[in-house]
Amino acid sequence: MFPTPIAKTSRQWQLTYQAILPIALILWLLPLIAVMVFSIRPDSDFTNGNYWGMPSSFNLLENYGKVFFESDMPRYLLNSLFITIPTVIGTVALSCMTGFALGIYKFKGNLLIFFMFIAGNFVPFQILMVPVRDLTISMNLYDTKTGLILFHIAFQTGFCTLFMRNFIRALPYPLIEAARVEGVAEWRIFWFVVLPLMKPAIAALAVLIFTFIWNDYFWAIVLTQGPDSQPVTAGITAFNSQYRAAYHLMSAGSIVAALPPVAMFFLMQKHFIAGLTLGAVK
Repeated sequence: MFPTPIAKTSRQWQLTYQAILPIALILWLLPLIAVMVFSIRPDSDFTNGNYWGMPSSFNLLENYGKVFFESDMPRYLLNSLFITIPTVIGTVALSCMTGFALGIYKFKGNLLIFFMFIAGNFVPFQILMVPVRDLTISMNLYDTKTGLILFHIAFQTGFCTLFMRNFIRALPYPLIEAARVEGVAEWRIFWFVVLPLMKPAIAALAVLIFTFIWNDYFWAIVLTQGPDSQPVTAGITAFNSQYRAAYHLMSAGSIVAALPPVAMFFLMQKHFIAGLTLGAVK
């Protein structure tokens, strides 16, 4: 039996896409590979201009040892944890409640409030840099972890509310009506009926927000300064010497800083994918 022209065409496209995959993977991994190679180069390579050639030696333990034991990197990592975890908890908790209110209750101004949450997502954060910095100074929150946490929660709530509201709207409404007929209080409906059904969405949102906040650099340099409050993204720039950047230490610090989001994703991978694909197939 001879293959049909459609089958032959489909096979050709499949082979083409399979050939493109390795090229796309190499392009995607190329910056990461470059940073990893930089992180094990000796300092003499950069002094001699050997940026892209074969490293003259592999200083893996020395470079990473300097990052951990001769710098403030451990403090920066702790600062990032103390900033990111409360932000994720506060943002997810707030967006769950606001998403429940906007998704379940029908009241005047519901859509207007919802559109205001959406509109906030389209405001470029860069134009808010000066007023937000002045506000933190006037509230005595400048250069504090608390100030960074509060403003991250404020800026992320719009997107998270949009995510949670749409998810809650897709839940079976008869469950809520049945609970109301039984005389269950509204807060118990939220806690015992709706919240258990939101676990995939909460997991997916937690991974996204954790990654956004951990990798944030803009607000880290705008609202903080110094090792007492700066997260790891801003702290890596402290590896700059007086006359030139310590590229090997900055690269090693970048690799270390990238590990927690990667670990978070792999730990929550099952729930993350379930939350993103829920409702995609009927």
